[in-house]
Amino acid sequence: MTSLPSDEALLSLPKAELHLHIEGTLEPELAFELADRNGVALPYASVEELAARYEFSDLQSFLDLYYATMAVLRTEDDFAELTRRYLRTAAEQGLRHVELFFDPQAHVSRGVALEAVVDGISGALAEAERDLDISSGIILCFLRDQPVESADAVLSAALTRPERLLGVGLDSAEVGYPPELFAGVFARAKDAGLHTVAHAGEEGPPAYIRQALDLLGVERVDHGIRAAEDPQLLARLAAEGVPLTVCPLSNVRLRTVPDLADHPLLALDAAGVRVTINSDDPAYFGGYVGHNYLAVRDALGVDAATAERFARTSIDGSFASDARKAALQREVDAWRG
Repeated sequence: MTSLPSDEALLSLPKAELHLHIEGTLEPELAFELADRNGVALPYASVEELAARYEFSDLQSFLDLYYATMAVLRTEDDFAELTRRYLRTAAEQGLRHVELFFDPQAHVSRGVALEAVVDGISGALAEAERDLDISSGIILCFLRDQPVESADAVLSAALTRPERLLGVGLDSAEVGYPPELFAGVFARAKDAGLHTVAHAGEEGPPAYIRQALDLLGVERVDHGIRAAEDPQLLARLAAEGVPLTVCPLSNVRLRTVPDLADHPLLALDAAGVRVTINSDDPAYFGGYVGHNYLAVRDALGVDAATAERFARTSIDGSFASDARKAALQREVDAWRG
């Protein structure tokens, strides 16, 4: 019987994270610190009361709390501190490269300048590259439950300085908001030279994954777990080498799978789909990227060879330079020994 890797081994495994919402790293303690700094009244009496609310019945119940708590993020320094804390935590769990999402519409609608958000995140990422040797990029996500015109407007604003962005994505409430609605916005982003990804097949049906591929031209599918219900789609994803950015703890917390033991992760992998492991919104879902590796080891028996394959796929499936990918793969070689 193959022995399973230790906690230390999995946490030290060099890895990239390709599905991480920076707003979803807002821990209750930091939420109260920023609320006090910015004079924001949170509707919770204590850190403990807020933390107790981090139990969700579905995606929408999570989003309701997620957007309400986001109100404490007001300044460039707030976004920088949020990003720094994520990077410090994830660095201890083997993070070597991150392509993080942010939701500009959720901030500009509150009167926060887009520049404050991007500059705060970018500054912290630059610090991490210098001090932690973590490479990175920023992916601007459109809120699919907001009007397409809003997405167009925020893209126009962002494209005044496109060099700050790695790509664009699509997130928020999935059901009822198919990818096809955003085909024009994604075409503009691609014309500007940006990479494209999209959430699809989390709560939405496999057909949403097909739309993301065919109508948005995405290079990666975020979540994508409902592809397991469609053998033809599985075969296509495997044949085309499209990476899925799977978030196991998130899927359990949001009830898209009943239990980690029922997660389709290994079925996707067995079908030849390129699978990566990510944390999504770790402050809300019970764990950062390394915790997700530990969770699938415990629930699904993921061994060292499989964990290594997931880590290598996260590196290969990233938008990092070829030189950076090669360097990170050598780090995985060294980890393997």
